[in-house]
Amino acid sequence: TGDTGQGARTWIKQILNQDMAFQHIKVIYPTAPARPYTPMKGAFSTVWFDRFKISNDCPEHIESIDSMCRGLTDLINDEIKNGIAKSRILIGGFSMGGGMAMHLAYRFHQDLAGVFALSSFLNKDSAVYQALKRNESVLPELFQCHGTADELVLYSWGEETNKMLESLGVPTSLHTFPDLNHELNRTELEKLKTWIVKKLPVEAEKTN
Repeated sequence: TGDTGQGARTWIKQILNQDMAFQHIKVIYPTAPARPYTPMKGAFSTVWFDRFKISNDCPEHIESIDSMCRGLTDLINDEIKNGIAKSRILIGGFSMGGGMAMHLAYRFHQDLAGVFALSSFLNKDSAVYQALKRNESVLPELFQCHGTADELVLYSWGEETNKMLESLGVPTSLHTFPDLNHELNRTELEKLKTWIVKKLPVEAEKTN
């Protein structure tokens, strides 16, 4: 919350000592629009959606989540118009960004290549779970990371989200980082890079 796409990019670069860059993959860092954010007493912040409180046992602010899903769908469609196959698109984020990605993929874009969620969670009765209960198709793989010392988004919330999604047919992995608070670290980002390349390998040159 409160950061920008450019801020996230800079943060990752500081941790890795280099950009999160790939020869064959374009990386986009979108910025959430500024909106009043209830946990900050209604102050404006760049957040993907509103929350009634930072907790996993309250209702989701579905109206703001859905309006953001529409905006991010436009971003995905722009890439598809530019010739990127949908099965070659991964989405993900840190904290609220990871929550946003899970809503976007598992409710609206179940044909994406995969999803990553770092220090993220879904509320107990999430619309994502409701959507997956009715689903029959093969779902994008979820790569999840969470620090056990996270004081903002509890590790147990992330773990519960992972178990719930797995029980609903999502292929998941959960990477646990002892003593990590609500932040990123180098090992985690290196693991993420490896996973990204596994999901989006360099395509063999097409022969005519």
